[in-house]
Amino acid sequence: MEQVIHYFESINPILAAFYATLFTWGLTAAGAALVFLFKGMNRALLDGMLGFTGGVMVAASFWSLLAPGIEMSPGEGFVKVIPAAVGFLMGAAFIFGLDKILPHLHINFKESEAEGMKTPWHRTTLLTLAITLHNIPEGLAVGVLFGGVAAGFDGATIGGAVALALGIGLQNFPEGFAVAMPLRRQGLSRMKSFMYGQASAIVEPIAAVLGAWAVLTFEPILPYALSFAAGAMIFVVVEEVIPETQRDKYTDVATMGFIGGFIIMMTLDVGLG
Repeated sequence: MEQVIHYFESINPILAAFYATLFTWGLTAAGAALVFLFKGMNRALLDGMLGFTGGVMVAASFWSLLAPGIEMSPGEGFVKVIPAAVGFLMGAAFIFGLDKILPHLHINFKESEAEGMKTPWHRTTLLTLAITLHNIPEGLAVGVLFGGVAAGFDGATIGGAVALALGIGLQNFPEGFAVAMPLRRQGLSRMKSFMYGQASAIVEPIAAVLGAWAVLTFEPILPYALSFAAGAMIFVVVEEVIPETQRDKYTDVATMGFIGGFIIMMTLDVGLG
């Protein structure tokens, strides 16, 4: 792991963010590839995976984004927390707006419960767009953190950025499977199910590059940008991930998955950051 950290320290931060999110995209593809090996997915396993995803995202929001954002903010007391509060609100509002505009369908929901603008698009496209929606803040978070390291801000470390990418990658693996398998059950070929599953994470490298570039170009926005990514991720967890796990009898499995994801992400960030 030390060699990985040293490597990322030695290259351009925008390129580092791009490589890190190629890794998270690759794990999404690896998870989606399980559709070639299995005929179906146990509902308890699906809910546990989704819970794990939520736990990782919540832990990353605090340990990797909000806490460093507050630490590097100027001032004392209430003044010090203003950038985090403003950025957090803006991030949540950004995803709220996308949620109302972008047509999408959550994994365990009926087609009649699709959200966003009305469209004749098929269920497969809507499911993929739902996952794509919450991959945007994940990629953005990685890019912003790498940009913060390059800008020399206290509280932003290569270890923390690598930990964040690793944690997001870990939750992307079951996420890829959770997208591909429902599509397979609807009659799509294994190849098409895989392609839709991996495509849901293609936005992560794009968002990461934009995030790193923005921080390097406008350094004072870093505390706001970190909190922006945190607010976006928390909105996704509360509005999308958790409700998806509460529509069957495996709510306890989902809850324990959440706890497990939170512990793993917290451990990665503290251990590597």
